[in-house]
Amino acid sequence: MRDQYLKEAQEIITDPNTLINVVSRRSKQLKHGNKPLVESLEKLEPEDIALREIIEGKISYQEWDESEDS
Repeated sequence: MRDQYLKEAQEIITDPNTLINVVSRRSKQLKHGNKPLVESLEKLEPEDIALREIIEGKISYQEWDESEDS
């Protein structure tokens, strides 16, 4: 995983656990054949692609609110 991508993504998703979950889920999707939402001239690992997608605003997340679940 590239440090620069990680640092930039941490500015967007500040909670480390949330960032890990978003990157993990998206990288699994990419490994199972989903197409990347960003273009790159270089070969990137699925985790780096997921981080770039976060940085470029291509994927988002919604935090879970426990009060809505009850």
